[in-house]
Amino acid sequence: MAETHVLFVEDDDVIREATTLALERDGFVVTAMPDGLSGLESFRADQPDIALLDVMVPGMDGVSLCRRIRDESTVPVIMLSARADSIDVVLGLEAGADDYVTKPFDGSVLVARIRAVLRRFGHAGGPQNGRAGANGEDGSEERGVLVFGDLEVDTEGMEVRRAGAPVALTPTEMRLLLEFSSAPGTVLSRDRLLERVWDYDWGGDTRVVDVHVQRLRTKIGQDRIETVRGFGYKLKA
Repeated sequence: MAETHVLFVEDDDVIREATTLALERDGFVVTAMPDGLSGLESFRADQPDIALLDVMVPGMDGVSLCRRIRDESTVPVIMLSARADSIDVVLGLEAGADDYVTKPFDGSVLVARIRAVLRRFGHAGGPQNGRAGANGEDGSEERGVLVFGDLEVDTEGMEVRRAGAPVALTPTEMRLLLEFSSAPGTVLSRDRLLERVWDYDWGGDTRVVDVHVQRLRTKIGQDRIETVRGFGYKLKA
């Protein structure tokens, strides 16, 4: 099996060296960079499998670096932030990050989150039980294509069209849409979405869900996914 290449951008020398050693002990190949500009250069040259970006790095901050990476690639990105309640977390997710980890973190927790993200990206074909390809009266289907008004979701080709025009989604956004389209009209809780889309088998921060739902809305239509206060979200049939 090919080794997983991690790009790690962190300006603190101690954290950078200790985290690099911890990841290497778990079998990852790590390229560690001290600032955003060198991180971007390394990303373009090495094409890593996943990027770990600290929010506060010199040259180009982690949020800006995440945006640059997302403009060029759908490679998974995990942001690292020292403050769990900081706006930096939301900014990172809005920039296109797939997840975040709060510092200080335990090495085993970071490895678990990395592996969870990689599992999601390795199985971007949809929910594990394959319900995204099911027939239903709320959405028509033909050869794996679900239709909801002007929205078409090809569950086999992993393509989305709105009013006939292609919609570019990240793998996480695609998995989120597949989960919604597998049960149109059904309210899905944030905890369920964390478990099904983010592969969390424990309670996580629901801001990850909220920001990704908002990002998805901007691409498929603001009124396509409805918020059911106190319960979660549902895809309008």
